[in-house]
Amino acid sequence: MKVCVCMYETTNCKVGCVCGGWSMVLLEHGMGCLSQPGKPMTLHHSTMYRKSKPIVLCTGNKNKLKEIVEIFGENFPYKVDNQDIDLPEYQGEPEDIARAKCELAAEHIRGPVLVEDVSLCFNALGGMPGPYIKWFLGKCGTAGLYKMLDGFEDKTAYAQCIFAYSSGEKESTVKIFDGRCEGIIVPPRGPTNFGWDPIFQPNGYSETFAEMSIDVKNTISHRSNAIQKVKDFLLQGNH
Repeated sequence: MKVCVCMYETTNCKVGCVCGGWSMVLLEHGMGCLSQPGKPMTLHHSTMYRKSKPIVLCTGNKNKLKEIVEIFGENFPYKVDNQDIDLPEYQGEPEDIARAKCELAAEHIRGPVLVEDVSLCFNALGGMPGPYIKWFLGKCGTAGLYKMLDGFEDKTAYAQCIFAYSSGEKESTVKIFDGRCEGIIVPPRGPTNFGWDPIFQPNGYSETFAEMSIDVKNTISHRSNAIQKVKDFLLQGNH
């Protein structure tokens, strides 16, 4: 196996490598650059990965897709699409729920797939609503969620985001990535177009998720923390 200067490993094509002292064009991956013997190749991620299958995010929520793509950043080398797949609402621990959904989605997509499971956990309620926050939000709304803590002095909470990733290949192992953000539950403030954001105020900030700019939110949120771990994993050539 040759290892090129950008640390991309492959057994399917020949890579012009400094340590090999020779140069080749990377046809397998659509490369059009040529290295001089003994000199590093100029490898551009966008070119190197352009023939990879897109990663399918299982959601019908365009706002969620937009936020995730923005967190990945403009230099992220893979295309991310979304597909609204009707997945069962499993019960259990968040990691188990995400893993089960990802396995099912991978069977449907038959390619790289990313499934997200989000929890909002009130410490006074032992972690509830947890992974069932979507159901609670639909029934109670943001004001109702806040009122759930009326009888409790403890308003602390944490938002948790778990991403489950599968390459879609047979017998592939589902990888789990966990991100958290600590904060408090407050009366609803800010726009109401993104779930429970109006009632969650992260520690160290005077604004709720709904009130703060998307740039700030995308640097501190539970989703951002989890996506960064996904990004690091994929950039190691695990796609």
